[in-house]
Amino acid sequence: MIPPTPGSSFWRPPAPTPRPPVPSLLRLMWRREKDLLSLLPDLAYREMVTPLGYTRRGILLVNDPVWVSRILTDHDTFPKNDLFVEALEDLVGNSMFVTSGDTWRRQRKMVDPAFSHMRINRAFEFMAAAVDDYEQRLTSQARNGETFSLDAAMSHLTADVITRTIFSVPLEGQTSHDVFEDFMRFERQVGSIDIKRLLWDKPWSPVTQPEAVRQACARIRMHLGAMLDARLQHPEYDDIAGAILEARDSDTGAPFTRDELIDQLGVFFLAGHETTASSLTWAFFILSQRPDVVERIRDEVRAVAGDGPVLLEHTKRLPYVRNFFREVLRLYPPITFLPRVAGKDTEIAGRRVPRGTMLMIAPWSIHRHVKLWKDPALFDPDRFLPEREAEQVPGSYLPFGAGPRICVGAAFATIETALIIARLARHFDFETLQPETVRPYARLTTRPAVEIMMRVRAR
Repeated sequence: MIPPTPGSSFWRPPAPTPRPPVPSLLRLMWRREKDLLSLLPDLAYREMVTPLGYTRRGILLVNDPVWVSRILTDHDTFPKNDLFVEALEDLVGNSMFVTSGDTWRRQRKMVDPAFSHMRINRAFEFMAAAVDDYEQRLTSQARNGETFSLDAAMSHLTADVITRTIFSVPLEGQTSHDVFEDFMRFERQVGSIDIKRLLWDKPWSPVTQPEAVRQACARIRMHLGAMLDARLQHPEYDDIAGAILEARDSDTGAPFTRDELIDQLGVFFLAGHETTASSLTWAFFILSQRPDVVERIRDEVRAVAGDGPVLLEHTKRLPYVRNFFREVLRLYPPITFLPRVAGKDTEIAGRRVPRGTMLMIAPWSIHRHVKLWKDPALFDPDRFLPEREAEQVPGSYLPFGAGPRICVGAAFATIETALIIARLARHFDFETLQPETVRPYARLTTRPAVEIMMRVRAR
C-alpha cells in the first residue's frame, strides 16, 4: 500500500493487483479462497462487456452502464442469480431480497408502507441515541487504551441503529455480539462463491449450504423472532415492524405469516445493518490513514455545528463529509457484486447469451473502471464536487444498486453515516494497529480479509 501523504489525495487504498485471467484463476484455486476480487482479471477494469474465462455455465461481466441499467431493470428476463439466492435463502427465506417477478412485486407492494417509517425525521432520534451510547463505549476504550475490532464495533453500532428503527428498542449487548459473530460465520463459510460450481456445475444445480452456515442463519432468525415476539407486546409502537405486521395482500387480504415476517424483517436488518457496517469499517480505516481528511471533516463540522450536538439539519450541510463517504462507497461498494442470470436465450452488446449464463454486474469493477473514472484506483473525495460533475459517466456509480430494486434505504444510510462520521471523527483519533495487512475481500459484502484492530484516543 502506498503510504499517505498529508494534504494529498494521491493515495491508493488497499486493493488486489489485477492480473491476467489465467494467473488470477490459478492463484485463487491455489489459495482455496472464495474471494472473487482476486479472480477478477485486469481486463475486468478495461472492457465494458467481457466473459470471465470458459466455464460450463458461462459468466459474462457487464460494466457498460447502459447494459447494467437494462439488466437491473428487466428482472423478468434477468432474475437474481441462483447461486446468490441459494446463499441467502437460509437467512432471509423467500423474501423480496431474493425473489423475482410476480412474487417480488407482491411482496414489495405489501411492505411499501413500511418504507415510510424509515423517514429521516423519525429515525434520526434513534440514530443519535445509538451514537450517544457508542461514544460512551469509545470514551472508556480510549481511557483504558483498549484495542478493539473495528469490524465488530461498526457492526454493533449499525445493528443498534437498525434495531431501534425497526423495533423501537435498543439492541442488547450480548445479542449484538451474537448477531455479529453469526453474520461473520455466515459470510466466511456461505457457498455462494464456489470455484468448482462456477467452473463446472450446470445452472440451477441444487446445493446445500454447510451446516455451520445453516446453524448461523437459524440463530440470527431466532434473534429476529425473539425481537418480533417482544415487539408484539407493544402495539402502541409506531415503527417498521408495526407497518409490516399490518401489511395485507391486496388480492387475498392475508397478512404475512410469522416466518414471512422474519423473512422480510431479515431483509431490513441485513440491508440496514450489514452493508452500512461494511462501509463504515472502510471509512474509519481510511480516516486512520489520512489525518488531513480528518482535519477537513473536523473543520466542516465545527463550522456547521460549532461545539454543540450534530442535528439532522447539520448532516445535510456537510458536503465534504458526504463526498468523503461517497468516495468510500465508490472504492469499497458495500455489495461487491449484483449477480443476475439469463432466464432465457438473449443477446447483450451483440453477444449471444444462452439461458443460464451468469451475468456479473460488479459495482467493484464499474467503480474502478479506467473508461468510467479518472484515476479510479486513487482516493479522491473531491471528484464529487459540483465543478467536477462532468467527469462522471452517467450510471457509473451504483453503491445502492439501480433499477426498480435500488436500495430504498439510501437516504437513511446517507444521514446515518454522516452523523456517525461527523460525531466520531470530531471526538476521537483512530489508529489502525497493522495497516499494512489490510486488504479487501468479497464476502456477502466488501469486508476486510481479517478484522481491523484499532485503538482510539479521545481529543
